[in-house]
Amino acid sequence: MQKCRVGSTLSLSTTSSTSSDENRLRGNWTGRCDFLLSCIGYAVGLGNVWRFPYLCYRNGGGAFLIPYCIFLLLCGMPLFFMELSFGQFSSLSPISIWLISPMMKGLGYGMVIISGIVCVYYNIIITWTLYYMYLSVKQSVVPWATCGNKWNTIHCASNDDDDYFDFNETDHNGTGLGSIGASALQNATAMLRTSPSEEFWRRYVLQISDGIEDMGSVRWELFLCLCIAWILVFLCLCKGIKSSGKVVYFTATFPYVLLTILLVRGLMLPGAGTGIRFYLQPKWESLKSFKVWGDAATQIFYSVGPAWGGLITFASYNKFHNNCYRDAIVVPLINCGTSVFAGFVVFAILGYMSEITGMPIDKVVDKGPGLAFIVYPAAVATLPISPLWAFLFFFMLLLIGLDSQVCAALFSRSATVHQVG
Repeated sequence: MQKCRVGSTLSLSTTSSTSSDENRLRGNWTGRCDFLLSCIGYAVGLGNVWRFPYLCYRNGGGAFLIPYCIFLLLCGMPLFFMELSFGQFSSLSPISIWLISPMMKGLGYGMVIISGIVCVYYNIIITWTLYYMYLSVKQSVVPWATCGNKWNTIHCASNDDDDYFDFNETDHNGTGLGSIGASALQNATAMLRTSPSEEFWRRYVLQISDGIEDMGSVRWELFLCLCIAWILVFLCLCKGIKSSGKVVYFTATFPYVLLTILLVRGLMLPGAGTGIRFYLQPKWESLKSFKVWGDAATQIFYSVGPAWGGLITFASYNKFHNNCYRDAIVVPLINCGTSVFAGFVVFAILGYMSEITGMPIDKVVDKGPGLAFIVYPAAVATLPISPLWAFLFFFMLLLIGLDSQVCAALFSRSATVHQVG
């Protein structure tokens, strides 16, 4: 502990009379809101939009909020406060901070490696998002709205193809199939049916091959979007926390405006109320399952972000006497509130999809990329002025993803520079 305090004392002794930074070498946040919004942007990620609503539905609806809130209070907030205190006191990176216990320094390296992997993963998602944004405004109709395109198969069927399931109980030889035979044929055909948005995602955007032995060719459109994504990250980090701290004023706040717009639009659609009831209807018997409690704990750790190194990094740029206790309460509450709020947006649309397709909501619901790039685009494609709604949705995903990506990249950069320097 003595070494850590020495590092802290040295950082305080570098105060310059011409700068408000207590640490001239590493710098400090320009204002308290820079730090607070950066933490919010770091905690609120894509998992809040495409993972939490699905977990809530799968694990008992409104009943899932009970273990979720319990783990927030028992694990999320205390760990959040511990990491903020740790980083703020030492003013060191997640690797150098282990001067307090050198044998644990491998934890710091592990954090850097994991964050580096997440940076690559998140930037791929940003790449897809940029590509969808471009395609949304390229034409008057979004390209995943219809079949008949060069990437579609014979199994593609849009919601307008009402005759797709029209079966005659007589086969081509005039032999009666009977109700059982017709029903079996209908079920078999339904299993083969794929939506235009799914085929667009798998066969046009990803162009998934038959196996790993078939590498395929470079998608130059996606390559260009990937380059743009990395350029955006560079522009946000070119001046360290001085630039990233200003970017979050937009990227951490504007997604809430877009979420509100999408929620209002979703609530105006038929079936929205059914979707929201399906989302929040409590199933109390699910609380007897250990899996429900495990999913709640996992989501808290995944969302709040302790042990990744980001919180330590952000707090290390704080001034020594910043009230991190207050921040450790505000940020987790905003993060979890965002998850619940995003669930209303998602399930309003899923209720609408169930209404227009005639499928049960539990057959429509999905998580992860399937929700963001298949289900939601399919719903948006049926709305008037679909390019506008598609652009707003993917722009929201871009801002949420860019926030988390910039934070992870800042952490990796800070730890590497501090260690090498």
